[in-house]
Amino acid sequence: MNTTPSKTTDLSKTASPADDPEKSTADAVTEDPTATPSTAPADGTPVAADDDFEDDDLEPDPFTEARHGVGAGATAVVSAALGIVALTGAWSGRVAAERETLMGQIQTSGGGSPAQQIAEIYGDAWHTTALVNGVFALLALLVGVFVLVRPAFGTPATRPQPAWIRAVALAGVALGTLGVLISVGMYFDLFLSLPVAGTPAG
Repeated sequence: MNTTPSKTTDLSKTASPADDPEKSTADAVTEDPTATPSTAPADGTPVAADDDFEDDDLEPDPFTEARHGVGAGATAVVSAALGIVALTGAWSGRVAAERETLMGQIQTSGGGSPAQQIAEIYGDAWHTTALVNGVFALLALLVGVFVLVRPAFGTPATRPQPAWIRAVALAGVALGTLGVLISVGMYFDLFLSLPVAGTPAG
């Protein structure tokens, strides 16, 4: 009776990685559960830690620094300029005064007393000049006060108002106040009264 010899397995022979490629790949890729995932880019550029990046380390933008207070500074300069115009006189005031003089001449061309001619030709022009200058002075005063009190209202500013802005605004307020006082005195003839025509001899 012939029996076929059974195939025996040699336990001493172990499979090499070349014999079992799937097993070798599984053994080669191992994961460490305690390892942290790497966030470094693929090109190898080093990434700075989040703790090392702070906004305080950045230098201030020079353009942002230059723009700070531009609006308030321009408004303060306008206030001072309006105060100067109120004291020296504006071309609009001269034009209005000449118009009043012409109207006075027209009204008194048909005749009138000397007092009426003085009031119509000279007095109205004088008062018109004072009124126009007073308007410029009042604007200078209001604009200067607005610049000074603006930081107290609205959204708080990140930086205090520069000193030169407050100085120019104070100059505008002072010039505006002085212009208002002078204009009021001119309008009501407190400084100089209108000329009085003499009584004709006879």
